[in-house]
Amino acid sequence: MNTAQMKKYIAEGGIDERITYVYGASALDAQKARYSKAIDEFAAIYGADREITLYSVAGRSELSGNHTDHNYGCVVAASIDLDIIAVASKRDDSVIAIKSEGFPEDVVDFSKYNAPVENKFGTSESIIAGMVQGFLKDGYAVGGFDAYTTSNVLKGSGLSSSAAFEDMVGNILSHMYNNGGVDNVEIAKLAQYSENVFFGKPCGLMDQVACAVGGIVAIDFKDPKAPVINKVDFDVSAAGYNLCIVNTGGNHADLTDDYASVPAEMKSVAAYFGKAVLREVDENEFYANIAALRESVGDRAVLRALHFFGENKRVALQKAALEKGDLDAYFEQVIASGKSSFCYLQNVYTTKNLKEQGLSLALCLAEGYLADKKAAYRVHGGGFAGTIQAYVPMSDVEGFRALMDGVFGEGKCIVLRIRPEGAVKIA
Repeated sequence: MNTAQMKKYIAEGGIDERITYVYGASALDAQKARYSKAIDEFAAIYGADREITLYSVAGRSELSGNHTDHNYGCVVAASIDLDIIAVASKRDDSVIAIKSEGFPEDVVDFSKYNAPVENKFGTSESIIAGMVQGFLKDGYAVGGFDAYTTSNVLKGSGLSSSAAFEDMVGNILSHMYNNGGVDNVEIAKLAQYSENVFFGKPCGLMDQVACAVGGIVAIDFKDPKAPVINKVDFDVSAAGYNLCIVNTGGNHADLTDDYASVPAEMKSVAAYFGKAVLREVDENEFYANIAALRESVGDRAVLRALHFFGENKRVALQKAALEKGDLDAYFEQVIASGKSSFCYLQNVYTTKNLKEQGLSLALCLAEGYLADKKAAYRVHGGGFAGTIQAYVPMSDVEGFRALMDGVFGEGKCIVLRIRPEGAVKIA
């Protein structure tokens, strides 16, 4: 279908069932309008007579395993109903052109941009080129396309807007040139390759996997080149809960050292035992050497190692609880994870700016509001500034949102649904 035909198809209910499954029934009208508007934007930029396809890739939320993946630990993550969508059309040359709403158009000729270029590190062009070369190195077909994308995965919210963009390029290449035959886990691995080699960032794999695979996933990074990925069958919405993310704001500009100190201090403990990462350290040997470690690497590094060992155990308990449908046990471990992050990992505020403690305040407010309810809350993502996460009974969501928006600003409490699919073709 061309753009006009696709808009007519949407208006007549052609994607209603698909939209309802991916986003939920309450989002049907809004999502149909969103896709129709994206088609209009595509038509204005690339032409109305083009045959088009619609795609979606989810954002993600880390559910457990705070700051463990970089030391080859375990995590639980989930795709969410904030996403990046794309309207795309094949072209018959080696050019990929992507116009993302609010950003300049990226135009990449992958026949020429076929190796990392240092002065393009950190750009979306490098991501596109890296995804193409990743597909080629693994023997998949590639080709050119034009695409218009728009995203409501907020930047800086810990919901992985960059990973969703990477997965989207792979999602389009998979469906457009490989009949949808590139597995979403493989797309995630190629996205990591693109980010590591072409974008110049040594990221892990959690974000890409959670955005691509969909639903809830448990990931064990013991072997980071071949992580063990298991889908966990549990529907949070069906259990009567929304996942709420509260964006407390805060200045991320001066936090690079704070973020870098977490993996560095964990690895300093591992180095004491001649190991590269904490996952390789025997926990009993660690406990036997805490006195010496205090002298060698300092108390905070020891506490962060304690968090790592405890968090890995919590991930296993949470995975098991979800598989059994035991929400009480799951929530108990969510709160324990949050307390460990606050007390031992120490990533809830920065010591550089003690007057600004938005995460601490949000956690305290969540604890008070949800005290007499079956619910849970914790720091979300990297920490130091940004967001907290809370599982709120649907009947209490509006009160929780009003409280948080009243303190942090209108729209700062984002009410989410864990969606069943990650990287998909919509129509």
